[in-house]
Amino acid sequence: MTHHYAGQRAVLLTQHGKEDLVAPVLRDAVGCRVERFGGFDTDTLGTFARDVPRAGTQLEAARRKARIGMSMSGCALGLGSEGSFGPDPYTGLMPWNVEMLVWIDEALGLEVVGLAQGPARSAHRTVRDGAALRQFAHEAGFPAHQLMLRPNDENDPRIRKGLADEAQLQAAFAWAQALASSGTVFVEHDLRAHCNPTRQQLIRQAAVDLGRKLKSLCPACEAPGFWISAVQGGRLCRDCGAPTRQALKETWSCARCQHQSEQASAGPATADPAHCNLCNP
Repeated sequence: MTHHYAGQRAVLLTQHGKEDLVAPVLRDAVGCRVERFGGFDTDTLGTFARDVPRAGTQLEAARRKARIGMSMSGCALGLGSEGSFGPDPYTGLMPWNVEMLVWIDEALGLEVVGLAQGPARSAHRTVRDGAALRQFAHEAGFPAHQLMLRPNDENDPRIRKGLADEAQLQAAFAWAQALASSGTVFVEHDLRAHCNPTRQQLIRQAAVDLGRKLKSLCPACEAPGFWISAVQGGRLCRDCGAPTRQALKETWSCARCQHQSEQASAGPATADPAHCNLCNP
């Protein structure tokens, strides 16, 4: 059965090579053609180097990129991609990356969001000599994961980005140390998509998630994007029978007509005792 988006063109506003990650996934999922639109400097909307702060939330930033690409290209289908980095949501100790892809269909009046998250390569360190720099680079997965350097500390506006080989790294270190008032150099991962393979994997996963959602059609209006909008906990513990935090029911909603349906969550009928507050307080 031919999908609604088969053969249609969707624009992705990017200057960091994200089209190579997203286009094949969505082509295989729904048959659309994702094309890069590069007529706008996305760094003006915010950078991971902190020289330009991002305005608004991650979702707002992704939506803004999609809308800009649609407006400038005249395309009715737009994609916006935005990543964020911080501590993991479980222990708060591990660097974490959340990737978001927003699909906007002007004709159908719908917005669908693909998400993926996981451990990140987003480390940083202050170093004083070549040995410390080489140690950090080794731990950071350099040169596959590119680096950035600044004199002094993370707030210095002078920066060298996209360091992808040993010669570039050493030259940038000499430059930064010569400018540093204290002799220290701040080194960190370059988190732009084309510089960070770990992030690329999550962008690809976000595209897979988006493809699944676009393939799911509303039973009422047949619009793409019929997906889980809320989860109700309370699945009973296999051992003691008490309600747990595990999902019991799911609410599915249409992104276009707001039709909803409720169904039992997938998985076993009872919950593992590991998720029970009584069996495993």
